[in-house]
Amino acid sequence: MALTSLLDELLEAWAYTRQGVIGEIENLSEADLTFKPHKESRSAAEIGLHIVESGQMMAGELSRPDGNFRRKPYPQLLKEHARGLPTTAKKAPLIKLLTQTHADGARRLSAAGELSMLQLIIRFDGERGTRMAWMNHGISHEEYHRGQLALYARLVGRVPALTQLILGSG
Repeated sequence: MALTSLLDELLEAWAYTRQGVIGEIENLSEADLTFKPHKESRSAAEIGLHIVESGQMMAGELSRPDGNFRRKPYPQLLKEHARGLPTTAKKAPLIKLLTQTHADGARRLSAAGELSMLQLIIRFDGERGTRMAWMNHGISHEEYHRGQLALYARLVGRVPALTQLILGSG
C-alpha cells in the first residue's frame, strides 16, 4: 500500500497491530484460549473479543460526524458498537471476527477521510482531542492487549508469536 497520507500511515499501523493480535491468538491452542492467570482476569479469547468490540467502537466513533466518546456511558457505547457481533471463544471464528471487523473499521475510517480525522472529538476524559490522536490511542490499546496475549503464551509454555517472528522461527 502506498502511504500517501497520515491516515494511510495510521491505517497501516492499525493493520500491523491487528495482525500481531491475530498472530498471538493463532499461536495459542483452543485450550490455551480459556486460560486465565487470575480468576478476575480475562481469558485470551475474552481479550480477543474485547479487542473486536473496542476496535468497532474506535472506528465507529471516529468515523461519525458527531463522534463523541462521552455521548453514552462506556458500557452502553461499547454495546452499541458491538451490536450483532458473535461472541465466540473458538479460535477459527475469533480469528475471522478479528480480521473482518478490522477490515470494516479500516474502510469506515478511510471513507471518513484524513480531513475528518484532523477534526476534534470528545475523548473519554471529556476533553477534546483530534480523531487522529484518538486512533493512536486505539492502536496503543490493542498493543497493550497484544502484550497480554504474549504473556499468556509464556504462562502456558509457548513462545509468543512476535518472538518467533523476530527469531525467524515463526
